[in-house]
Amino acid sequence: MPKTIRELADELGVSKQRIQQIIAKLSASKTPNKEGNRYVLNAQDVKNIKDLMGFDNDKSSTSESTNRLVDYDVYLDVIDSIKEKDEQIKILLEVQKQTQNLLDQQQRLALQDKQLLEEYKTEIKDLKALTMAPHDDGEKEVTSDKQPEPENSTPESQPKPKKWWRFGK
Repeated sequence: MPKTIRELADELGVSKQRIQQIIAKLSASKTPNKEGNRYVLNAQDVKNIKDLMGFDNDKSSTSESTNRLVDYDVYLDVIDSIKEKDEQIKILLEVQKQTQNLLDQQQRLALQDKQLLEEYKTEIKDLKALTMAPHDDGEKEVTSDKQPEPENSTPESQPKPKKWWRFGK
């Protein structure tokens, strides 16, 4: 009597995806037939799948744990992937430490820049105060030296104001 993948999966206590993985691992000569979109598993196909999964076909064993053997290839693949993940985690932790160090350095440099900027601002204010004080005194002296001259000059020597509205007359 032909079985479906679902029936076989329920019988063996595994998922349908696991049965499909096992079918994909079978050689081309042992691959079950498809009717439309579904696999139709005959007794030989069921036996091939059980053999590849490590199930014993004889019913003499008393416990289910002895019926089911661990698929060693899957076990090794899982171990390899775990080791790879551990290495990736170590690398990511190192990158995180480096990033944190760079961030700390950037913050220290920003603080130093801010302090230098404040120092420069105070120096500029001090320099402006120093240069402005003598400059203001010099202007006062210059203006005090230039006393208005007595008006002894003739009216002809003084410039006449020119107004734009008189040009037309």
